[in-house]
Amino acid sequence: MPPKIRPNVLEMQPYSPGRPIAEVQRELGLNDVIKLASNENSLGPSPKAVEALRQAADHLHLYPDAAAFELRAAISGHFKVSADHVVIGNGSDELITLLGQALILGPEDEVLVGDPSFVRYDAVAHVAPCRLVKVPVDSEMALDLEAMATKIGPDTRMIFLANPNNPTGTIYRKAAFDHFLAQVPDTTTVVLDEAYCDFAMEEADYPRGLEYVATHSNVVVLRTLSKAYGLAGIRAGFMVASAEIADALNRIRAPFAVNALAQVAAVAALQDPEFLARSLAHNKKALATLSQALEAQGARVFPSYANFVLADMGELAKPIFEALLRKGVIVRSGHVLGLPNCLRVSVGTDAEMVRFVEALEAVMQEKVTA
Repeated sequence: MPPKIRPNVLEMQPYSPGRPIAEVQRELGLNDVIKLASNENSLGPSPKAVEALRQAADHLHLYPDAAAFELRAAISGHFKVSADHVVIGNGSDELITLLGQALILGPEDEVLVGDPSFVRYDAVAHVAPCRLVKVPVDSEMALDLEAMATKIGPDTRMIFLANPNNPTGTIYRKAAFDHFLAQVPDTTTVVLDEAYCDFAMEEADYPRGLEYVATHSNVVVLRTLSKAYGLAGIRAGFMVASAEIADALNRIRAPFAVNALAQVAAVAALQDPEFLARSLAHNKKALATLSQALEAQGARVFPSYANFVLADMGELAKPIFEALLRKGVIVRSGHVLGLPNCLRVSVGTDAEMVRFVEALEAVMQEKVTA
């Protein structure tokens, strides 16, 4: 007989990533394919990070620093937090998993999440296993903090709040979060996932998670260098939390989870403010292009503070997704996100934005004349 597998694992749905360019090329026989599906930085990585990688390549025979001392020091100095409160992860995805392993005590515990939000939060509850409580977003596709607060009970162990939220791109504001946090007991950990925060920081009332970590021992902040810093391919994320939670994660994490190249590239990327500023400026311009193009086709585009837009096409979006795919444009179909009428489209280069607009116009015109 084959080995027995835990039933809760078999009930999980595997993560569904955006289609890789090479796969679409092979499947459809296309040579020219662009990918606007995975919220990557279309400008590429920081040049300083690339140079740091070149210099580090001669040392790949050595294990990475398990404590990631240099990277934790760089994060400490850049974000003005204590290095003892920083945990480095193989992307923030790993840290989400570790939080579940460290903080979920038993099957009676509850994990509270928005719906839709980042699917890896669901996995924390499924793997434990414990109860998963999902609260629908509001009519504007924003996390409904008031509704979520009503679901907090004595068994609520963790609450995940992505701000900006993925896949909707929306944010909640400081006043709403302050009111929400006042209703959370000290025994419940609030995980603020700020993967896309760099794109929202110019909003004056955007709640800065790191400020709350300093005053609330039950608040944890997750950050990543995959988005604005352009390092998605080497996976470098970090968590800022109380010393107690940081210590717990450091006890259970794999000793060499963040490889040496990721560590040196991340340090260099944090020292390249010019690249970050260029990324944010390009993102703002491209978001406007995406929104205008989709609205011109009758879609409802939700305000985005990330590096993608979510658009309600007013009909099942999968056929539109598939038609764009045949034209060599990969976007994200909402049917895998629980939003069957929606498309999520990531920011691309200027040339990719032109390509998307032309492909979308052609697809929608073909639907009219079909």
